[in-house]
Amino acid sequence: MFDFWQRALIFPLLLLVASLLLWGVAGALPASLLFAGGILLRFISHLRNLSDLQRWLDAPDSSVPDGTGLWEDAFSRLNKMTRKQRKEREQHAAALLQLEQATAALPDGVVILDATDRIEWCNRLAEQHFGLDVMRDTGQQITYLARQPEFVQYLALRSFADPLILRESRQAGLVLSINLVPYGKGKHLLISSNITQRERMETMRRDFVANVSHELRTPLTVVNGFVETMHDMPQLENAMARRALNLMGEQTVRMESLVDDLLALSRLENEQNPVREESVGVAAMLADIQHEGEAVSQGKHTIHLNIEGAPQLIGSAEELRSAFLNLLTNAIRYTPNGGDIWMSWTTAAGQAQFAVKDSGIGIAAQHIPRLTERFYRVDRSRSRETGGTGLGLAIVKHIAMRHQAALEIASEEGKGSTFTLAFPARRVVA
Repeated sequence: MFDFWQRALIFPLLLLVASLLLWGVAGALPASLLFAGGILLRFISHLRNLSDLQRWLDAPDSSVPDGTGLWEDAFSRLNKMTRKQRKEREQHAAALLQLEQATAALPDGVVILDATDRIEWCNRLAEQHFGLDVMRDTGQQITYLARQPEFVQYLALRSFADPLILRESRQAGLVLSINLVPYGKGKHLLISSNITQRERMETMRRDFVANVSHELRTPLTVVNGFVETMHDMPQLENAMARRALNLMGEQTVRMESLVDDLLALSRLENEQNPVREESVGVAAMLADIQHEGEAVSQGKHTIHLNIEGAPQLIGSAEELRSAFLNLLTNAIRYTPNGGDIWMSWTTAAGQAQFAVKDSGIGIAAQHIPRLTERFYRVDRSRSRETGGTGLGLAIVKHIAMRHQAALEIASEEGKGSTFTLAFPARRVVA
């Protein structure tokens, strides 16, 4: 700073000293002319440098002017700053290009949305998935370009937990899984994954299970009919043959139950089979289920029923009955003779809960996360004895999902288990 002022003041001081000396030698007029001429030259020099600065500001990509005097230092500093900024800009551009190339290489579509759902950028796969053009559509509202009602609703709900399965896309037969990921200040990443092949495989698996189960039902019915007929024949005196027929009858009944459960699970998994929305009288349904459970238990357990709050629920009566009955029969199978089972229906804060609690053998903590998997068994030998198909809790889980309910399981070995279905407020009739 001192050097700047020293260089700034040296010319005016020298000009003033020279003018004073000339004043003493030649008089006031020559001295005044000398001083005025020096100031004018200095002013012209500043104007020229200001003009150079203005031309550079109008075209900042051109080279910085050299300048004279104090301007030389200023232009030199500007030159260093512009070189540094140009280098940083090139580094940022290279990093951005690398990021865009990496994002373009992702196996998923990526769209960057601002707080108002306007497109800031998208990669090539997103262009294909949504029919976009990054050069043309940047700044456009994405709902103006992708108009599927379920997609517009998904964006409006801002649901970050669950993906949206979009089947009505721009390309026929294309199935997309859409995820909305928040980041920054109100911005979102819209990530689209092509799950067409996975959906086809799942459909093939579901159709295969349904078709095989359906084809098995007829021969099983025939075999079971002949077994019952032979079992009732009075001339059948051989104890071994009668015992064999009993076993055959039990196993065909069990296989029929398995086929029925597989078909039920296939229907629940079919997204073309929507939930039948109706008002369900829960109190009457649970009373019937209690009587049915007592028939299954054959007096070996005490089944209690408690109902509190709104006894009406919106949903499929058939599916809800299946879920409630599955939870009860499951408790009966795994509760020793003489045990107690409690069924309860409660409402609180507009939400409803159905719970089945037993005094049975309980479940170890490591098994609880896998209980709703198909055919998963904690104790295979005991499952065979109780006659379960291994599909009951899987059916309950799918029914819960179709009714936007949550299945909660609490259990401890030797202290029984509690299975709870929690229904959202919008399905409860006040």
